[in-house]
Amino acid sequence: MATDHLLVELRDRVLYLTMNRPDKLNALSPDMMAGLLDALSTAASDPKVGCVVLTGAGRGFCSGGDIGAMRERNESTGPAPTVEDRVAGLRRSEESSVMLHEMSKVTIAAVNGPATGAGLSLAMACDIRIAADNARLGTAFARVGFSGDFGGTWSLTRLVGSAKARELYFLADVIDAAEALRIGLVNRVVPAASFKDEVHALARRIANGPTLAYTYMKANLNAAVTHEFRELCDREAVGQTMTGRTEDHREAVKAFLEKREPKFQGR
Repeated sequence: MATDHLLVELRDRVLYLTMNRPDKLNALSPDMMAGLLDALSTAASDPKVGCVVLTGAGRGFCSGGDIGAMRERNESTGPAPTVEDRVAGLRRSEESSVMLHEMSKVTIAAVNGPATGAGLSLAMACDIRIAADNARLGTAFARVGFSGDFGGTWSLTRLVGSAKARELYFLADVIDAAEALRIGLVNRVVPAASFKDEVHALARRIANGPTLAYTYMKANLNAAVTHEFRELCDREAVGQTMTGRTEDHREAVKAFLEKREPKFQGR
C-alpha cells in the first residue's frame, strides 16, 4: 500500500518500496511502517512480483527512528502507554523485518545513502544488500541509549560474526561502504552515479529468474542458520524433487541443450 511516506512501484517484475521522508533521511514513521508491512504482505502472494527492492528517497536509505518524535514522546505530559502496549506496537512494526527475511520472494536492500539504527536493521533483514559507494552504515542505538530492534542483533551477528557485531553495537561507530563490504555487511558496492541502474539490472535478473527455485533456496538458506547438516539434506532433497517437477526446470534444461537463455514463467 502506497502512502505519503512509502512509495510503491512495480517495474519489470521488480517491486520498489521507497521510504519517503527525504527531509528526515527517511526516518521511520507509523505511516511508513504500516504501508511497508501492508505492501510486503501483498507482494508475498502476488505472482506479478518476482523480487522486492527496499530503498530510500533522496540522499539517504533510512536513519532509523525519528529522534524528534522520540523527544516529543519523552516530554509529553499526557498519559503514557503501558510497557505492554509499547512492546506490542513495536513488535507489529518489526514484522516488516520478519517479512523481508522470511517471505518467499528475494529481497534486496538498495542502500543509496546513510543507513543507521532500525534503518540498518531493515537492510540487514533483506537477502542481498547493495550499497552506493558514498553510503554510511551504523547501528546508532547506543548513541541514543537504546538496545536495538527490528532484528538487527540477530542479523548482524550472522552477517559479520559475534565479535564484530558486538563492536559495532557497543561503539556505534559509522563505517563507510568499503568497510561494510570488507566485513561482509553488504554484498556489493557500486558507484553512486550508476547506482539505480545497477540495482535494477540485478533485481530484474532475479525477478525474471526461476522464482519457484528461489523460494526453496531461500527457505533452505534461512534454515541453514539454525538446522543441522542432516536436516538440511532432508530439506534439499524435497526441494530438489519439487523443483524438478516444474515447467521452469524443463524449460531450463531445454534451453541449455539448445544453447539459449531460458524463459522462466514461475510455474
